[in-house]
Amino acid sequence: MAARPATPSLLRTINDRSAFELLLTEGPLTRVELGRRTGLSKVTASQLLARMQQRGLVEVVGTRSAGRGPSAEVYAVRPGCAYSVGVDLNPDSAQVAIADVTGSVVARVRRPVNGATDPKGLIHETVAEVTGEAGLDLAAVDQVVIGMPGVVDPATGDIELSFDLPGWHRGLREVLAADLGCELTFENDVNLAAVAERVEGAGRDVADLVLLWVGRGVGLAVVLGGQLHRGATGAAGEIGYLPMPGVTSRARVDRPAEGAFQGLVGAGAVMELAADHGIDAPDAATAVRMAVEGGNESFLRVFADRLALGVAAVCAVVDPALVILSGEIGATGGEPLCELLAGGVRHIAPVHPRVVPTEVEEPVLRGAVLAAVERARQGLFA
Repeated sequence: MAARPATPSLLRTINDRSAFELLLTEGPLTRVELGRRTGLSKVTASQLLARMQQRGLVEVVGTRSAGRGPSAEVYAVRPGCAYSVGVDLNPDSAQVAIADVTGSVVARVRRPVNGATDPKGLIHETVAEVTGEAGLDLAAVDQVVIGMPGVVDPATGDIELSFDLPGWHRGLREVLAADLGCELTFENDVNLAAVAERVEGAGRDVADLVLLWVGRGVGLAVVLGGQLHRGATGAAGEIGYLPMPGVTSRARVDRPAEGAFQGLVGAGAVMELAADHGIDAPDAATAVRMAVEGGNESFLRVFADRLALGVAAVCAVVDPALVILSGEIGATGGEPLCELLAGGVRHIAPVHPRVVPTEVEEPVLRGAVLAAVERARQGLFA
Protein backbone atom coordinates (compact mmCIF):
# COMPACT_ATOMS: atom_id res chain seq x y z
CA MET A 1 0.00 0.00 0.00
CA ALA A 2 1.37 3.41 -0.97
CA ALA A 3 2.17 5.81 1.86
CA ARG A 4 -0.37 8.59 2.32
CA PRO A 5 1.20 11.99 1.63
CA ALA A 6 1.60 14.26 4.65
CA THR A 7 -0.93 16.89 3.58
CA PRO A 8 -1.82 19.80 5.89
CA SER A 9 -5.19 18.14 6.47
CA LEU A 10 -3.57 14.87 7.53
CA LEU A 11 -1.11 16.65 9.82
CA ARG A 12 -3.98 18.53 11.48
CA THR A 13 -5.82 15.24 12.05
CA ILE A 14 -2.70 13.66 13.57
CA ASN A 15 -2.20 16.64 15.87
CA ASP A 16 -5.86 16.68 16.87
CA ARG A 17 -5.83 12.97 17.70
CA SER A 18 -2.61 13.31 19.73
CA ALA A 19 -4.02 16.24 21.69
CA PHE A 20 -7.31 14.41 22.26
CA GLU A 21 -5.49 11.36 23.65
CA LEU A 22 -3.35 13.60 25.85
CA LEU A 23 -6.43 15.29 27.26
CA LEU A 24 -7.96 11.89 27.94
CA THR A 25 -4.93 10.64 29.87
CA GLU A 26 -3.52 13.81 31.46
CA GLY A 27 -6.25 16.42 31.23
CA PRO A 28 -7.67 18.86 31.99
CA LEU A 29 -4.93 21.09 30.54
CA THR A 30 -4.46 24.73 29.60
CA ARG A 31 -3.53 25.74 26.07
CA VAL A 32 0.05 26.35 27.16
CA GLU A 33 0.29 22.99 28.94
CA LEU A 34 -1.14 21.19 25.91
CA GLY A 35 1.31 22.93 23.60
CA ARG A 36 4.24 22.09 25.85
CA ARG A 37 3.31 18.38 26.08
CA THR A 38 2.66 18.00 22.34
CA GLY A 39 5.54 20.18 21.16
CA LEU A 40 3.15 22.44 19.24
CA SER A 41 3.46 26.21 19.09
CA LYS A 42 1.01 28.41 20.98
CA VAL A 43 -0.66 29.42 17.73
CA THR A 44 -1.03 25.80 16.54
CA ALA A 45 -2.33 24.66 19.93
CA SER A 46 -4.88 27.47 19.92
CA GLN A 47 -6.06 26.56 16.41
CA LEU A 48 -6.27 22.90 17.39
CA LEU A 49 -8.40 23.61 20.45
CA ALA A 50 -10.66 25.89 18.45
CA ARG A 51 -11.24 23.14 15.87
CA MET A 52 -12.03 20.54 18.50
CA GLN A 53 -14.30 22.93 20.39
CA GLN A 54 -16.21 23.63 17.19
CA ARG A 55 -16.67 19.88 16.68
CA GLY A 56 -17.84 19.42 20.27
CA LEU A 57 -14.88 17.22 21.21
CA VAL A 58 -13.48 19.41 23.99
CA GLU A 59 -14.88 22.01 26.33
CA VAL A 60 -13.67 24.60 28.81
CA VAL A 61 -14.09 23.24 32.34
CA GLY A 62 -12.61 26.08 34.34
CA THR A 63 -9.69 28.45 34.69
CA ARG A 64 -6.26 28.22 36.25
CA SER A 65 -4.21 31.06 37.65
CA ALA A 66 -1.02 31.64 35.71
CA GLY A 67 0.46 34.12 38.17
CA ARG A 68 0.64 37.54 36.56
CA GLY A 69 -1.95 38.28 33.95
CA PRO A 70 -5.37 36.74 33.33
CA SER A 71 -6.20 33.19 34.33
CA ALA A 72 -5.86 30.52 31.64
CA GLU A 73 -8.82 28.49 30.44
CA VAL A 74 -8.63 24.78 31.19
CA TYR A 75 -9.76 22.29 28.55
CA ALA A 76 -11.02 18.72 28.86
CA VAL A 77 -12.53 16.12 26.57
CA ARG A 78 -16.32 16.42 26.40
CA PRO A 79 -17.48 12.97 27.62
CA GLY A 80 -20.63 12.99 25.51
CA CYS A 81 -18.90 13.49 22.18
CA ALA A 82 -19.23 9.75 21.53
CA TYR A 83 -21.08 6.83 23.11
CA SER A 84 -20.24 3.16 22.79
CA VAL A 85 -22.04 -0.03 23.75
CA GLY A 86 -20.44 -3.28 24.89
CA VAL A 87 -22.34 -6.57 25.02
CA ASP A 88 -21.42 -9.78 26.84
CA LEU A 89 -23.53 -12.40 25.06
CA ASN A 90 -23.81 -16.03 26.13
CA PRO A 91 -26.49 -18.71 25.81
CA ASP A 92 -28.10 -17.63 29.10
CA SER A 93 -27.98 -13.84 29.13
CA ALA A 94 -26.93 -10.62 27.46
CA GLN A 95 -25.24 -8.03 29.66
CA VAL A 96 -25.07 -4.61 28.05
CA ALA A 97 -23.31 -1.40 29.10
CA ILE A 98 -23.04 2.01 27.48
CA ALA A 99 -20.03 4.26 28.09
CA ASP A 100 -19.03 7.77 27.12
CA VAL A 101 -15.82 8.54 25.22
CA THR A 102 -13.74 8.41 28.43
CA GLY A 103 -14.78 4.78 29.02
CA SER A 104 -16.99 5.58 31.99
CA VAL A 105 -20.12 3.43 32.06
CA VAL A 106 -23.28 5.53 32.29
CA ALA A 107 -25.90 2.75 32.23
CA ARG A 108 -26.18 -1.04 32.06
CA VAL A 109 -28.90 -3.67 31.67
CA ARG A 110 -29.18 -7.44 31.63
CA ARG A 111 -31.60 -9.54 29.59
CA PRO A 112 -32.19 -13.29 29.47
CA VAL A 113 -31.33 -15.05 26.20
CA ASN A 114 -32.50 -18.60 26.90
CA GLY A 115 -31.95 -19.83 23.36
CA ALA A 116 -33.42 -16.74 21.67
CA THR A 117 -33.29 -17.20 17.91
CA ASP A 118 -34.08 -13.58 16.99
CA PRO A 119 -30.69 -11.82 17.23
CA LYS A 120 -31.95 -8.62 15.61
CA GLY A 121 -34.79 -8.24 18.09
CA LEU A 122 -32.65 -9.11 21.12
CA ILE A 123 -29.83 -6.70 20.29
CA HIS A 124 -32.13 -3.88 19.21
CA GLU A 125 -34.19 -4.11 22.38
CA THR A 126 -31.20 -4.33 24.73
CA VAL A 127 -29.30 -1.48 23.09
CA ALA A 128 -32.44 0.66 23.05
CA GLU A 129 -33.06 -0.16 26.72
CA VAL A 130 -29.56 0.72 27.86
CA THR A 131 -29.51 4.00 25.90
CA GLY A 132 -32.87 4.85 27.42
CA GLU A 133 -31.49 4.13 30.91
CA ALA A 134 -28.69 6.59 30.11
CA GLY A 135 -31.18 9.23 28.99
CA LEU A 136 -30.01 9.02 25.38
CA ASP A 137 -31.55 8.32 22.01
CA LEU A 138 -30.50 5.24 20.06
CA ALA A 139 -28.99 7.56 17.44
CA ALA A 140 -26.39 8.69 20.01
CA VAL A 141 -24.61 5.31 19.82
CA ASP A 142 -21.49 5.34 17.63
CA GLN A 143 -20.09 1.84 18.17
CA VAL A 144 -21.32 -1.54 19.39
CA VAL A 145 -19.02 -4.47 20.18
CA ILE A 146 -20.61 -7.84 20.96
CA GLY A 147 -18.51 -10.42 22.77
CA MET A 148 -19.66 -14.01 22.27
CA PRO A 149 -18.36 -17.58 22.46
CA GLY A 150 -17.18 -18.84 19.10
CA VAL A 151 -14.98 -17.86 16.18
CA VAL A 152 -15.12 -14.36 14.68
CA ASP A 153 -13.65 -13.49 11.28
CA PRO A 154 -10.76 -11.11 12.06
CA ALA A 155 -11.09 -9.39 8.69
CA THR A 156 -14.81 -8.60 8.79
CA GLY A 157 -15.77 -8.75 12.47
CA ASP A 158 -18.56 -11.14 11.54
CA ILE A 159 -19.49 -14.49 13.08
CA GLU A 160 -17.61 -17.46 11.64
CA LEU A 161 -18.68 -20.23 14.00
CA SER A 162 -20.95 -20.48 17.05
CA PHE A 163 -22.33 -23.72 18.46
CA ASP A 164 -24.15 -22.39 21.53
CA LEU A 165 -26.20 -19.60 19.96
CA PRO A 166 -28.70 -20.86 17.37
CA GLY A 167 -29.66 -18.21 14.85
CA TRP A 168 -26.37 -16.34 15.21
CA HIS A 169 -24.51 -16.73 11.91
CA ARG A 170 -22.40 -15.06 9.23
CA GLY A 171 -24.06 -11.99 7.78
CA LEU A 172 -25.53 -10.77 11.06
CA ARG A 173 -23.01 -7.99 11.50
CA GLU A 174 -24.36 -6.00 8.57
CA VAL A 175 -27.98 -6.72 9.53
CA LEU A 176 -27.53 -5.52 13.11
CA ALA A 177 -25.42 -2.51 12.13
CA ALA A 178 -28.04 -1.36 9.61
CA ASP A 179 -30.81 -1.84 12.16
CA LEU A 180 -29.03 0.19 14.85
CA GLY A 181 -27.62 2.77 12.45
CA CYS A 182 -24.06 2.55 13.78
CA GLU A 183 -20.87 0.55 13.46
CA LEU A 184 -21.08 -2.95 14.98
CA THR A 185 -18.50 -5.69 15.43
CA PHE A 186 -18.45 -9.16 16.94
CA GLU A 187 -15.47 -10.36 18.96
CA ASN A 188 -14.59 -13.58 20.73
CA ASP A 189 -15.50 -13.27 24.40
CA VAL A 190 -12.19 -14.57 25.76
CA ASN A 191 -10.26 -12.16 23.54
CA LEU A 192 -12.26 -9.31 25.07
CA ALA A 193 -11.43 -10.55 28.57
CA ALA A 194 -7.76 -10.25 27.59
CA VAL A 195 -8.37 -6.71 26.32
CA ALA A 196 -9.77 -5.75 29.72
CA GLU A 197 -6.83 -7.34 31.55
CA ARG A 198 -4.33 -5.54 29.30
CA VAL A 199 -5.92 -2.15 29.88
CA GLU A 200 -7.07 -2.33 33.49
CA GLY A 201 -6.13 -5.67 35.03
CA ALA A 202 -3.34 -8.12 35.66
CA GLY A 203 -1.88 -7.72 32.17
CA ARG A 204 -1.05 -4.01 32.37
CA ASP A 205 2.39 -3.35 30.85
CA VAL A 206 2.84 -7.02 29.87
CA ALA A 207 3.55 -7.42 26.14
CA ASP A 208 3.35 -11.23 25.91
CA LEU A 209 0.61 -13.04 27.81
CA VAL A 210 -2.11 -15.63 27.55
CA LEU A 211 -5.46 -15.67 29.30
CA LEU A 212 -6.99 -19.06 30.05
CA TRP A 213 -10.77 -18.97 30.45
CA VAL A 214 -12.26 -21.89 32.35
CA GLY A 215 -16.02 -21.78 32.69
CA ARG A 216 -18.93 -23.37 30.92
CA GLY A 217 -16.52 -23.48 27.99
CA VAL A 218 -12.73 -23.39 27.83
CA GLY A 219 -10.91 -20.77 25.80
CA LEU A 220 -7.62 -18.96 25.45
CA ALA A 221 -6.57 -15.48 24.37
CA VAL A 222 -3.05 -14.81 23.12
CA VAL A 223 -1.38 -11.39 23.26
CA LEU A 224 2.00 -11.08 21.54
CA GLY A 225 3.99 -7.87 21.40
CA GLY A 226 1.07 -6.07 22.99
CA GLN A 227 -1.29 -7.09 20.18
CA LEU A 228 -4.16 -9.56 20.32
CA HIS A 229 -3.37 -12.57 18.12
CA ARG A 230 -6.53 -13.79 16.40
CA GLY A 231 -4.98 -16.08 13.78
CA ALA A 232 -5.70 -16.33 10.05
CA THR A 233 -9.34 -17.31 10.53
CA GLY A 234 -10.01 -15.99 14.02
CA ALA A 235 -9.69 -19.42 15.63
CA ALA A 236 -6.48 -18.74 17.57
CA GLY A 237 -7.00 -19.71 21.20
CA GLU A 238 -9.69 -22.35 20.70
CA ILE A 239 -7.82 -24.48 23.22
CA GLY A 240 -10.93 -26.47 24.12
CA TYR A 241 -10.32 -28.48 20.93
CA LEU A 242 -6.73 -29.36 21.87
CA PRO A 243 -6.45 -33.19 21.85
CA MET A 244 -5.56 -34.54 25.27
CA PRO A 245 -4.08 -37.80 26.53
CA GLY A 246 -6.14 -39.61 29.13
CA VAL A 247 -9.53 -38.71 27.63
CA THR A 248 -11.38 -41.85 26.63
CA SER A 249 -13.12 -40.68 23.43
CA ARG A 250 -11.39 -39.28 20.36
CA ALA A 251 -11.44 -35.54 19.77
CA ARG A 252 -14.14 -34.28 17.37
CA VAL A 253 -14.59 -30.73 16.15
CA ASP A 254 -18.38 -30.97 16.50
CA ARG A 255 -18.13 -32.24 20.08
CA PRO A 256 -15.60 -30.07 21.94
CA ALA A 257 -16.52 -31.60 25.31
CA GLU A 258 -15.28 -35.00 24.14
CA GLY A 259 -11.73 -36.15 23.58
CA ALA A 260 -10.10 -32.76 24.06
CA PHE A 261 -9.00 -30.24 26.67
CA GLN A 262 -12.62 -29.16 27.22
CA GLY A 263 -13.49 -32.69 28.28
CA LEU A 264 -10.67 -32.68 30.81
CA VAL A 265 -11.17 -29.31 32.55
CA GLY A 266 -14.64 -28.07 31.56
CA ALA A 267 -17.57 -27.76 33.96
CA GLY A 268 -18.70 -31.38 33.54
CA ALA A 269 -15.23 -32.73 34.21
CA VAL A 270 -14.85 -30.51 37.29
CA MET A 271 -18.12 -31.80 38.73
CA GLU A 272 -16.97 -35.41 38.25
CA LEU A 273 -13.62 -34.61 39.85
CA ALA A 274 -15.33 -32.92 42.77
CA ALA A 275 -17.51 -35.98 43.39
CA ASP A 276 -14.41 -38.19 43.36
CA HIS A 277 -12.92 -36.01 46.11
CA GLY A 278 -16.01 -35.90 48.30
CA ILE A 279 -17.13 -32.40 47.34
CA ASP A 280 -20.91 -32.03 47.03
CA ALA A 281 -21.55 -28.81 45.12
CA PRO A 282 -24.37 -27.50 42.88
CA ASP A 283 -21.99 -26.33 40.15
CA ALA A 284 -18.33 -26.42 39.13
CA ALA A 285 -17.39 -22.92 40.31
CA THR A 286 -18.84 -23.65 43.76
CA ALA A 287 -16.93 -26.93 43.86
CA VAL A 288 -13.64 -25.11 43.27
CA ARG A 289 -14.50 -22.47 45.87
CA MET A 290 -15.36 -25.15 48.42
CA ALA A 291 -12.05 -26.89 47.71
CA VAL A 292 -10.12 -23.64 48.24
CA GLU A 293 -12.00 -22.69 51.40
CA GLY A 294 -11.85 -26.23 52.78
CA GLY A 295 -8.18 -26.74 51.97
CA ASN A 296 -8.88 -29.73 49.70
CA GLU A 297 -5.41 -29.70 48.16
CA SER A 298 -5.86 -33.13 46.57
CA PHE A 299 -8.72 -31.87 44.37
CA LEU A 300 -6.91 -28.64 43.55
CA ARG A 301 -3.68 -30.42 42.65
CA VAL A 302 -5.40 -32.84 40.27
CA PHE A 303 -7.35 -29.99 38.66
CA ALA A 304 -4.19 -27.88 38.35
CA ASP A 305 -2.29 -30.78 36.78
CA ARG A 306 -5.04 -31.13 34.19
CA LEU A 307 -4.96 -27.42 33.44
CA ALA A 308 -1.17 -27.56 33.17
CA LEU A 309 -1.37 -29.99 30.24
CA GLY A 310 -3.04 -27.39 28.04
CA VAL A 311 -1.22 -24.37 29.42
CA ALA A 312 2.20 -25.99 29.06
CA ALA A 313 1.45 -26.88 25.44
CA VAL A 314 0.64 -23.24 24.71
CA CYS A 315 3.54 -21.83 26.70
CA ALA A 316 6.03 -24.13 25.00
CA VAL A 317 5.03 -22.51 21.70
CA VAL A 318 4.55 -18.82 22.53
CA ASP A 319 6.58 -18.50 25.80
CA PRO A 320 4.46 -15.80 27.47
CA ALA A 321 5.63 -13.86 30.50
CA LEU A 322 2.22 -14.13 32.13
CA VAL A 323 -0.73 -16.52 32.31
CA ILE A 324 -4.01 -15.07 33.60
CA LEU A 325 -6.58 -17.53 34.92
CA SER A 326 -10.13 -16.31 34.34
CA GLY A 327 -13.69 -17.53 33.79
CA GLU A 328 -16.23 -18.35 36.48
CA ILE A 329 -14.45 -21.60 37.35
CA GLY A 330 -10.84 -20.56 36.85
CA ALA A 331 -11.10 -17.26 38.72
CA THR A 332 -12.69 -18.99 41.73
CA GLY A 333 -9.49 -20.93 42.30
CA GLY A 334 -7.62 -17.71 43.06
CA GLU A 335 -3.99 -17.71 44.17
CA PRO A 336 -3.95 -21.33 45.48
CA LEU A 337 -4.94 -22.77 42.10
CA CYS A 338 -2.60 -20.39 40.25
CA GLU A 339 0.38 -21.46 42.37
CA LEU A 340 -0.30 -25.13 41.71
CA LEU A 341 -0.82 -24.46 38.00
CA ALA A 342 2.47 -22.55 37.72
CA GLY A 343 4.32 -25.46 39.32
CA GLY A 344 2.61 -27.94 37.01
CA VAL A 345 3.60 -25.96 33.91
CA ARG A 346 7.24 -25.71 35.01
CA HIS A 347 7.27 -29.46 35.59
CA ILE A 348 6.13 -30.19 32.02
CA ALA A 349 7.87 -27.54 29.89
CA PRO A 350 11.05 -25.39 30.14
CA VAL A 351 9.04 -22.21 30.64
CA HIS A 352 8.41 -20.17 33.77
CA PRO A 353 5.48 -17.80 33.27
CA ARG A 354 3.84 -16.10 36.21
CA VAL A 355 0.31 -17.40 36.74
CA VAL A 356 -2.16 -15.00 38.33
CA PRO A 357 -5.96 -14.77 38.75
CA THR A 358 -8.01 -12.18 36.89
CA GLU A 359 -8.21 -8.69 38.35
CA VAL A 360 -11.20 -7.45 36.34
CA GLU A 361 -14.83 -7.91 37.31
CA GLU A 362 -17.02 -9.01 34.40
CA PRO A 363 -14.00 -8.98 32.06
CA VAL A 364 -15.90 -9.83 28.86
CA LEU A 365 -18.34 -6.95 29.30
CA ARG A 366 -15.58 -4.55 30.30
CA GLY A 367 -13.45 -5.67 27.35
CA ALA A 368 -16.37 -5.13 24.97
CA VAL A 369 -16.90 -1.63 26.33
CA LEU A 370 -13.21 -0.75 26.06
CA ALA A 371 -13.00 -2.11 22.51
CA ALA A 372 -16.10 -0.16 21.47
CA VAL A 373 -14.80 3.05 23.07
CA GLU A 374 -11.47 2.71 21.27
CA ARG A 375 -13.25 2.24 17.93
CA ALA A 376 -15.40 5.31 18.63
CA ARG A 377 -12.31 7.40 19.39
CA GLN A 378 -10.71 6.31 16.13
CA GLY A 379 -13.92 7.17 14.30
CA LEU A 380 -13.78 10.74 15.54
CA PHE A 381 -10.59 11.29 13.55
CA ALA A 382 -11.13 8.96 10.60
